Amino acid sequence: MGKGGGCVPSKKQKPPVATGNTTAAAPSAPREIPVTSEETVDVDVVADSTVAVEQLPLDQTLKVFIVFYSMYGHVESLAKRMKKGVDGIDGVEAVLYRVAETLPQDVLDKMHAPPKDESVPIITAAELEKADGLLFGFPTRYGAMAAQMKAFFDSTGSLWQEQKLAGKPAGFFVSTGTQGGGQETTAWTAITQLAHHGMLFVPIGYTFGAGMFSMDEVKGGSPYGAGVYAGDGSREASETELSLAEHQGKYMASIVKRMFSSS
Repeated sequence: MGKGGGCVPSKKQKPPVATGNTTAAAPSAPREIPVTSEETVDVDVVADSTVAVEQLPLDQTLKVFIVFYSMYGHVESLAKRMKKGVDGIDGVEAVLYRVAETLPQDVLDKMHAPPKDESVPIITAAELEKADGLLFGFPTRYGAMAAQMKAFFDSTGSLWQEQKLAGKPAGFFVSTGTQGGGQETTAWTAITQLAHHGMLFVPIGYTFGAGMFSMDEVKGGSPYGAGVYAGDGSREASETELSLAEHQGKYMASIVKRMFSSS
């Protein structure tokens, strides 16, 4: 660093030692800095940027928002089974949301899209800040997320400007028409959205075990997240695909609970 002292002290300079009745701390012992909901922790590697660290009451239920877009119901079926997985972890609760439709009704009618489940509310970008963890589901469009979900991410500019989502864990689950239709790339190309918000991408890896290695059936899913093959639209999610979605819900809930558990 330059003259006048920088962020890193000189290795030749001896650390100050307290005198009198105060006992000097061992050099190797880190100093714990309490953080409250009104404080932030400076991130040295990014100038003028802070990440809020919230201390939650031990008895407060953690929230995982499952936010999805589904045209024919395939992604929705994964989302609802995923909720079962999240709710299966004590102290964590899943909340289902869908993003707003961008296509006019007459176009949806021509595409033979079924009506949306009105019991699942439409989410606004501002509500994302309330989540402790997030799972985003969407069908593929040429290896990337559907325009409806992209339009929702595009509406999160104010959250990005203030870095309100920085540090939040998030994952993806997808639907594709064919085996080569983007079970991996659809999630992979969506990681850019998380990166710009400073969010933490949580893939499931191969934690599902044997269910990810068996070759006796056609099934969606990848290390990036749960998935379903829609085919021509008539194929429904198999029990294996739904089980993987439930597993991803449990996995994310466990990660969120671990992050907020007391040390």
